[in-house]
Amino acid sequence: MVRNHHRRRMFLDRTFARHETRLKYLDSLIGESDIACVNDLRMNRRTFGVLCELLHADGRVKRNETISRYFNSILHGVLRLQENLLVSQDPIPANCIVSRWRWFENCLGALDGTYIEVRVSEVDKPRYRTRKGKIATNVLGVCSRDMKFIFVLPGWEGSASDSRVLRDAINRQNGLKIPKGYYYLVDGGYTNGEGFLAPYKGVAYHLSEWGRNVPRNHEKYFNMKHASARNVIERCFGLLKIRWSILRSTSFFPITTQCRIITTCCILHNLIRREMSLDPAKIELDRQVDAAEDTHQTINEDHEIIDTVEASTQWTEWRNTLAMQMYNEWRLPRGH
Repeated sequence: MVRNHHRRRMFLDRTFARHETRLKYLDSLIGESDIACVNDLRMNRRTFGVLCELLHADGRVKRNETISRYFNSILHGVLRLQENLLVSQDPIPANCIVSRWRWFENCLGALDGTYIEVRVSEVDKPRYRTRKGKIATNVLGVCSRDMKFIFVLPGWEGSASDSRVLRDAINRQNGLKIPKGYYYLVDGGYTNGEGFLAPYKGVAYHLSEWGRNVPRNHEKYFNMKHASARNVIERCFGLLKIRWSILRSTSFFPITTQCRIITTCCILHNLIRREMSLDPAKIELDRQVDAAEDTHQTINEDHEIIDTVEASTQWTEWRNTLAMQMYNEWRLPRGH
């Protein structure tokens, strides 16, 4: 009995020593300087403190636990913060003065899909293989004009089309809810219909394709302005992958856990965007931050919700009218 007690005591002492070592290491990361904290944790010390308090209060994570030992506990804790950290839909107001957005009244932001490589079983690889041969999940991301995520849906196989993923998102019980009268900017891979404003197909619209060329008709001009605004989701994805290296390579976690990691990274991205006025990852991505603030509108919760992704003659006519208004206004000062 004495021997067993001695062994148990030695085990507890070693466990305590390992725990103390981990705490000291974590303290060295967040206590030395903001630079060291950002380099290792991607957020400054104040933001890390905010995250810890949120995890304790809303994420229901116990105190005095280390992330390395309780990875899944922290993961689930962050996921419980979705309601707090995923931002609400905020439409562009009629009096918006930001040139990139001012034509898109009632626009809620932009959405698109991105591929993130994952590790799956051999039998599942054909379903997750993209057209470029990579094994990945097709992640739907929806973001606001200030590069914060509104909605994220990982998990779909890489072989699934963006439109199929979007249809699933708007029909889920806790999915993406778009009130009638509002919309998101989407790229040419999606259908131009109610709730989703796409560019004209077959007309160059990527900003890199313009150079010094002057748009000669309303379709080209609309696509240029549309691309300038919709680019926010591409920059949002780019910033996400710059910030979190775990999203740039496959991991050995089960696919369910890998998908939770993707959502968690998006949630933490929002926290950093909210709490850190100086974001080194954002500076690395784009030194010209659009920091303009518009007045905020509230979406009436009694609005009907869009539940289909379909082409609409009425929507196409509205896009034509909007494109002509934009083009004509642009031409007037030039005397065209």
